[in-house]
Amino acid sequence: MLREWRSELNRLLLLIAGASLLGLIVGKPTLFILFAALFYLSRMMFQLYRLNRWLENLPDASQDEPPEASGIWGSIFDGIYRLQRRERQAVSHLKSILDKAQESSAALEMAVVMINHRGNLEWWNKAAETLLGFRTGQDKHQGVTNLLREPRFFEYFESRKYAEPLRIPSPIHKNLILEFQITLFGEGERLMLVRDVSQMHKLESMRKDFVGNVSHELRTPITVINGYLETLLDHKDTVAPRWVKPLEQMHQQSQRMENIVRDLLTLSRLETKSLPKEQDRIDLNALLREIKSEAEQAFAQKSHQFELKSEPELYLKGSINELYSALSNLVFNAAKYTPNGGEITLASRQHSAGLDVEVIDNGVGIAEQHIPRLTERFYRVDESRSTDTGGTGLGLAIVKHVLARHGGSLEIYSKPEKGSRFVCHFPKERLLPAPVQAVKSA
Repeated sequence: MLREWRSELNRLLLLIAGASLLGLIVGKPTLFILFAALFYLSRMMFQLYRLNRWLENLPDASQDEPPEASGIWGSIFDGIYRLQRRERQAVSHLKSILDKAQESSAALEMAVVMINHRGNLEWWNKAAETLLGFRTGQDKHQGVTNLLREPRFFEYFESRKYAEPLRIPSPIHKNLILEFQITLFGEGERLMLVRDVSQMHKLESMRKDFVGNVSHELRTPITVINGYLETLLDHKDTVAPRWVKPLEQMHQQSQRMENIVRDLLTLSRLETKSLPKEQDRIDLNALLREIKSEAEQAFAQKSHQFELKSEPELYLKGSINELYSALSNLVFNAAKYTPNGGEITLASRQHSAGLDVEVIDNGVGIAEQHIPRLTERFYRVDESRSTDTGGTGLGLAIVKHVLARHGGSLEIYSKPEKGSRFVCHFPKERLLPAPVQAVKSA
């Protein structure tokens, strides 16, 4: 390109020199130089006109080739032509990738929907038309919340909190249950994936019904068996000595079965029933003091040191029975798995995001690989633990469900031989102001 510029500059100098020479011969050098400048300018304007016409007609295949030109203008035309070809190749490549992506997504049974930063539909696959009723050519650029009018979806979409999926009935097939998962990307755009989970939902409902019904049916016979065993043990002096130990073992296992059935019924109720609209006003400090007192009495023989560290005047909105069950499960577990003379701390603190309630112990601890699965039903870190402590393996599952029903979550921190820390997070929406009389007394 530099060589072409030098050639063009040489042409201009030669043109001016020739015009000057002719002008000197005729006696009018200025006029000839002016004519030469006008000629050169006219030539430049003509080439600019050709360039403009070519650029305007680029979409036309017949005008694809650049105009013929020499010198600097030939280099400019050729350079733009090369850039244009590279751009077309890149666009063609991207279009090919996009076409393949659209073809592959069209084959999916899962609905894929792209939503712009304004919340309007940009693109969707065929499954979205089947599951959600979107219409090609009519619903594009429509607001997704205008087409999906379910209040729970509107709340979920506007919250921008998409860590957990949303399950609601299909807007066009009420017998279908759909699961919505939204991901944020770009500058406020959203990718929404929707799948039919009706069969999974049906199986979950069957499982919940089965567990609830079986647990309910087992409750009466186990209670009867346990009652007769207690009666026999109350009169073990009249029982042959060889039957005393088997009766004690049977009584121990029947009590364990009774505890398992009780916890299964609790889990079934938590899964199938929602929190009542009228909820309790819970004095958190009074609740923690009650749990601490009961744990001290239940584990008096282990000589634990229980400590309560809590900010004053903390009140929560929720179910006092459920929260008592969850927090007492954590405290009793800490006491069970902490050696004699251990330290167990109940703590609570308020912060900008809500409230944390912690149960801390210096017991045996838990290896890191077990922590993600601790809230699974019947999961055992060590099978011998349940035998030694009489645990059901359902306590942390109950804690997880109770916290979820109250908009909270459970975090577990633990190291073997160094103890554990269980943190219950409650959102600030659950906090209540202290009663007026409490404020005055303070």
